[in-house]
Amino acid sequence: MAWIVLVAAGMMEAVWATALSESKGFKRRKPTILFILALALSMAGLAWAMLSLPTGTAYAVWVGIGASLTLVWGFIRGEERFTVARSLLLVLLLGSVVGLKAVS
Repeated sequence: MAWIVLVAAGMMEAVWATALSESKGFKRRKPTILFILALALSMAGLAWAMLSLPTGTAYAVWVGIGASLTLVWGFIRGEERFTVARSLLLVLLLGSVVGLKAVS
């Protein structure tokens, strides 16, 4: 169960990171509210997962999922440039996250 919560918390990390950018320095209300809610859910999920998972593993997986999804969202929205090198590095990052789960 901790792994499911950790993955969901990682997904919320991508939401809060994107909302933070969209808030334009907390000047836009809806993205700011979304940022606060997603941040709270993300941190709570990470904290709960760390009750039964090693801190380093949980944190690495959380960051990896959040960073990967944030980058993919940037590709989709055209805010990030999609290149072969970036896509290969993204696959490597996701493979590392899966690898951490496999050896845990």
